[in-house]
Amino acid sequence: MSTAAFFGTGVAIVTPFLQNGEIDWGGLKKLILHLSAGKVDYLVVMGTTGENVALSKVEKQQIFQFVAANNAANLPLVAGMGGNYTKEVVENLSSVNLQGYQAILSVSPYYNKPNQEGIFQHYATIASNSPLPVILYNVPGRTGMNMTAKTTIKLAQSFSNIIAIKEASGNMEQIMQIIKDKPAGFEVISGDDGLALPLIAAGAIGVISVVANAFPRDFSAMIKLCLEGDFAAARPLHYSFTDIIPTLFAEGSPSGVKAYLSALGVCSNYFRLPVYKVSNELEQTIHALMQQHQLA
Repeated sequence: MSTAAFFGTGVAIVTPFLQNGEIDWGGLKKLILHLSAGKVDYLVVMGTTGENVALSKVEKQQIFQFVAANNAANLPLVAGMGGNYTKEVVENLSSVNLQGYQAILSVSPYYNKPNQEGIFQHYATIASNSPLPVILYNVPGRTGMNMTAKTTIKLAQSFSNIIAIKEASGNMEQIMQIIKDKPAGFEVISGDDGLALPLIAAGAIGVISVVANAFPRDFSAMIKLCLEGDFAAARPLHYSFTDIIPTLFAEGSPSGVKAYLSALGVCSNYFRLPVYKVSNELEQTIHALMQQHQLA
């Protein structure tokens, strides 16, 4: 499959919950409409931002199907299908109904910290069993182990259905090495909102974003300008998010972005433990930033 569907702004969507901890289906539908109206390019469902580790297999399947059924704008959809037990990921790939989805996003194994050969074999097994193209996801700040440029390039060269990587290492030198050495048909997607502009300048094709949950129109407009090469017009939008992006992660994600979404009236500010809402102090900062961004 071509990576054309994944140019631009993808959004790692949150999972709205009710106060009793149940999934807020009304909030999820409202979020999908909010993002579609904001002209984002595709949706990533059941990623880390979606609190996927706090959801059962049945709930995940329900969410996959609900998003596909309520995708009135017909945006490309990516399913988060990762884990740190390779056999279980493969079993999920064969048992989960991914009708309506164009690719999977699979995070590098977390917590057990495999070496580079273990990471390679993990993804090799997934690629050999996936019914959909695979987007790798390197986020060492969460997984505890970096996937090196060498491992990424080896995977890209070995499996034609591994089509891209969401790179969230924050290591510009490493990411540029991947862009420099990648084979044709394999692309790099920024996994850091704040680095999307410089990475697109270096050759990335866009971003899978957290901040675009709350600010879809402005952030996707900025990414579009970058992809058109108009960085002079993109820079003011880029810098308008400089103070906002750190608040998304200051007390954990998706706590920060749900505070924004709650203030916007898109969905409620509830979670499943151990994730918890931000402090009153950070919430006040968020409201002040929204006023500056003319969203309050």
